[in-house]
Amino acid sequence: MDKLRNLNDLFQEQLKDLYSAENQLLAALPDMAKEAKDSRLKMAFETHLVETKNQVARLEQIGRGLGLDLDGHTCKAMEGLIKEGKSTMHEDATDEVMDAALIAAAQRVEHYEIAGYGTAAHYAERTGHTEAASLLRATLTEEQATDTKLNDLAKGYINAKAM
Repeated sequence: MDKLRNLNDLFQEQLKDLYSAENQLLAALPDMAKEAKDSRLKMAFETHLVETKNQVARLEQIGRGLGLDLDGHTCKAMEGLIKEGKSTMHEDATDEVMDAALIAAAQRVEHYEIAGYGTAAHYAERTGHTEAASLLRATLTEEQATDTKLNDLAKGYINAKAM
């Protein structure tokens, strides 16, 4: 796309960005699950990997419905968040501190995705793409639930163990 001329063009650009972000996350989540020492945290990452695969499939469904090729774009923000997370995984840290750090990195990712899906769903609604909006809202709900789960793990006991 050469130029963003209207909200529909911007919506399509956002979809490509989300698609790239989710595919990058698919590659990173197994490493995060492997690095996590707490069994509930490991399970949260493994569960989110399955959800992320479904989220990619939803984006592909939206792309097909719009006749839009989602490939060819790189989400630089997710690239940076994942790079930062990988850097954290190479730190010399106790298991408890590493788990707390993994949650912090994952929540940064979730917050980025929540912002992206909320925006894309709004654009879909404004441009009359009601099915796409519904699919994007379903993913938004999952991302919010993952963030809440991570927050509960951190505040519930992981951060206390890292003290």
